[in-house]
Amino acid sequence: MAHHAALTPLTGTIAPSHRVELRALLALAAPLVGANLLQMAVYAIDVVFVARLSTVEFAAATLGVFLYSLMLWALLGLTTACAPLIAAELGRRRHAVREVRRSFRMAMWLALLAALPIMLLLAHGETLLLFADQNPDVARRAGAFLDILLFALVPAIFAGVMRTAAAALGRPGWALGVTAMALGFGALGNWLLVFGHAGFPALGLEGSAIASVVTTTAMMLAYAAILLLDPKLRRYRLLGRWWRPEWSRLREIVRLGVPIASTFVLEGALFGGAAILMGLIGVSEVAAHAIALNIAAFTFQVPLGVAQAATIRVGMAFGARDRAAVGRAGRVALAVGIGFMGLAALMIWSMPRLFVGIYIELDDPANGPVIALALQYLVVAAVFQLVDGAQAVAAGVLRGVQDTRVPLLIAAFGYWIAGFGTAILFGFRFGWHGVGIWTGLAVGLLVVSVLLLWRWHARERFGLLRWSTD
Repeated sequence: MAHHAALTPLTGTIAPSHRVELRALLALAAPLVGANLLQMAVYAIDVVFVARLSTVEFAAATLGVFLYSLMLWALLGLTTACAPLIAAELGRRRHAVREVRRSFRMAMWLALLAALPIMLLLAHGETLLLFADQNPDVARRAGAFLDILLFALVPAIFAGVMRTAAAALGRPGWALGVTAMALGFGALGNWLLVFGHAGFPALGLEGSAIASVVTTTAMMLAYAAILLLDPKLRRYRLLGRWWRPEWSRLREIVRLGVPIASTFVLEGALFGGAAILMGLIGVSEVAAHAIALNIAAFTFQVPLGVAQAATIRVGMAFGARDRAAVGRAGRVALAVGIGFMGLAALMIWSMPRLFVGIYIELDDPANGPVIALALQYLVVAAVFQLVDGAQAVAAGVLRGVQDTRVPLLIAAFGYWIAGFGTAILFGFRFGWHGVGIWTGLAVGLLVVSVLLLWRWHARERFGLLRWSTD
C-alpha cells in the first residue's frame, strides 16, 4: 500500500469502484469549485468600485479588463497543460518527485516566456482599441489602465501554475484559502486606492489597477510559501533548481498547451462576439444579455471545477496504464458535472425572475424591457447550462488522456461555424434578435459537447490510450 500512495494523494490508490472514485473526485473538485466562485467575486469587487466612477472610466475598465482577461485566460490554458502531465507522472510512480518537478518548472518557464510578449501587446492597449474604432477618450483611459494592469499578468499566471500543481499533488484546499485571501486584498486595495481612504490618495481607475497588481502578487507569494512550507508539497522541492532547462518537457507542455489556450480564446471570443451582436440590436438587449450571461457564468464554475479535477483523476489513471480506471474516472466526472448542470437548468427554468432580481430591481417600470428580455434569454440558458457543463467536463477528461488537438478543431467548428453562424442566422435573418443570438450560443455548445462526448466514448477506437499498444 505504501508503494501505491503516490498514485493519488487523495485516496491512497486508484479508485477501485465508482463510489470511491466519486469521493476522490469530490474531495478534489469541491475546493476548486469554491476557489472558482471566489475568483468571480474578486473580479466583481473591481467592477463594484469602478462602476461608481464616471461612465467613461467604467467603459475603459470594461474594455481593459476584457483584453487583459482574454490574454490571461489564454496563458492559463497554455500552462494548465502541466496538470495532465503531473497527474500521469504520479500515476506512473517511477521517479515521480523528479518528473513532477520538471513539469512544474517548465510550466513556470513557459508562463514567463509567453507572458512577456503579451505584456508588450497590452502596453499598446490604446492603439488596439482605437484600431477597433472605440471612443478615443475611452481608449485613452483604458490604455492608462492597462499600462498598470499588465504587471499583474506574470504573478497571476505563476499563481495559476502553482495552484494547479498543489491540486494535482493532493492539496486542492489551498486554492480556496488563497483565493479567499485575494478577495480580502482586492476589496481593501480598491477601498484604499480608488476613492482614497485612510490617508491614501484617490487614484480612481489607476487605483483599481494597482489593487489588482497587489492582489495577484500576494496570491503568487502565498502559493510560493505553501509550496515551501506544506509538508506534503515540500518534499517535491518544486521551486528548486529553477534555472535548469528541460527542453523536451517544455516542448511537451507547448504541444498540449497551445490547443488548450486556443480553445479558451475561441470560446471567450465567441461570447465577446455575441455581446457585439447584441450591441447591434439595442442597449436593452446588451443589458439583458449581461445579466443572463452572468447567471450562466456563476453556475458554470461548478462543472469547470469538476473538469479541472477530472483532468487530474483521469491523468493519474492514464499514467498508471489502467484502462478501467480511466473509464471510471471519466464516467464519474461526467455524471457529476452534467448532473449538477441539469439541476441548475431546472432551477433557472422554473424561477427565472428570482435570478434576474439579484441583478436588477424588478418593480421599477424603467427596467421592464430589460427584465422581459432577460427572462427570454434565461429560457434558452436552461438548455445552454446543460450542454455547457457537458462540454467543459468532456474537455477535461480528454485532457486527462493528453488529447487536446482534435478538441481544438471541434471547438473551432462548433463555436464559430455552428454557434456563431446560427446566432447571425437566427438573430438577424430570421428576426429572432437576442433570443436568436442565445440560440446560436446554445447550438454551438451543443455541437461541441456532442462531439467531445463521442470522442471520449470512442477513445479506444481513436487510439487515445496510446500505452495500450506499448
